[in-house]
Amino acid sequence: MSKTIQLISPVDGSVYVERTVLTEAEARDAVARARAAQPAWAALPLAERIARVEAGIAALNGMKDAVVKELADQMGRPVRYGGEFGGVNDRAGYMARIAPEALAPTVIEDDDKFRREIRREPVGVVFVIAPWNYPFLTAINAVVPALIAGNAVILKHASQTLLAGERLAEAMQAGGVPADVFQNVVLDHQTTEALIADRSFGFVNFTGSVGGGRAIERAAAGTFAGTGLELGGKDPGYVRADADLDAAVDGLMDGAMFNSGQCCCGIERIYVHESLYDAFVEKAAAWARNQRLGNPHDPETTMGPMAHRRFAELVRGQIADAVAAGARPLIDPAEFPADDGGAYLAPQVLVDVNHDMRVMREESFGPVVGIMPVADDDEAVRLMNDSDYGLTASIWTADADAAAEIGSRLETGTVFMNRCDYLDPALCWTGTKDTGRGASLSALGYQAVTRPKSYHLKKVTK
Repeated sequence: MSKTIQLISPVDGSVYVERTVLTEAEARDAVARARAAQPAWAALPLAERIARVEAGIAALNGMKDAVVKELADQMGRPVRYGGEFGGVNDRAGYMARIAPEALAPTVIEDDDKFRREIRREPVGVVFVIAPWNYPFLTAINAVVPALIAGNAVILKHASQTLLAGERLAEAMQAGGVPADVFQNVVLDHQTTEALIADRSFGFVNFTGSVGGGRAIERAAAGTFAGTGLELGGKDPGYVRADADLDAAVDGLMDGAMFNSGQCCCGIERIYVHESLYDAFVEKAAAWARNQRLGNPHDPETTMGPMAHRRFAELVRGQIADAVAAGARPLIDPAEFPADDGGAYLAPQVLVDVNHDMRVMREESFGPVVGIMPVADDDEAVRLMNDSDYGLTASIWTADADAAAEIGSRLETGTVFMNRCDYLDPALCWTGTKDTGRGASLSALGYQAVTRPKSYHLKKVTK
């Protein structure tokens, strides 16, 4: 009997989509077809590959109205935000523009005696395992450079956003990327790990949980395939005494609550200089109370449900444990009638928190943030580094030199000043500690999906 995956909509708890899982034999056939199609794709001129990928992105943009509604039903993002198209276009456009330079040979010598150079060759088949929280943005980070570099791509999307993978495949095929070069597949964990262990891929890109990343590493052990693992974070914000208070509140609270807090680089803990602490806390609570929780199809809704009831239950558990240990919640959930004890979860701001509490140490991935006062930069750095994760850190200050100095002491992949929760495609997206390993976006993103190949061509025989 065929196995299926059901996508349960957080909007109303109904089965929104159901898809049949590929058998292991069917999955291996998909890999074989990708391998067979990849050389011809790589043989196309770079400009042609870029043009087809860009045409695929244009085709995806043509689906915007449907995609925005599908995102609301699949993972709860309010329609008022218009999907992920701004970021998709920025990232895809930038990676397309830099491809000729990023993939150009490094010429060491070229004269009448020798030509010596290092070229970037595609790794073959790239496996992209994408998450549900930003199902298009996260996939684009790996799919676009992989295809442009001449690889075939197999995409496995999260069960919560099955339609996102189908839309991407439909769009790329409409743009002229051959069906076997870009394939969207529905797999279970067992088959996924079996394919990786069988050396099916030249590179595996995974965005998801720490546990999922460990499973990928175990499956890839001994295959010598490259892996890129982005495993989330517990990202801190720090408000210095010289910060613009209103800007800091708006920026950090949006970073904490946007997408119902379901952002890999969302702000999950905030440290405020003691001179601004009381004012920041008061304004932060007011900011949270001003949100509107409700059906994501309502254009007035600013916060939809979390993607699944079990994710909301985890956050509720962290909040309850913190309150039991002495934390003080500033938001009464009764202020948000849509909070149903299920997937719909009211925003929460916690004070009197400390690092013994789960809510300040474990990834929450929901609309809750803890705020602590600090005496100076040194205390802020110590607390910001007191985490198993290291994805981004946000510093709010009028002093760029101070931000750079503080940033140099932080164990993180990206340092922001006066902003947060953003990916700049010109900069490398990376992390440290339990956030994972590898690099995407920027010119370094092309190095992840290619390998160096050296050419030593002697033009004379004597």
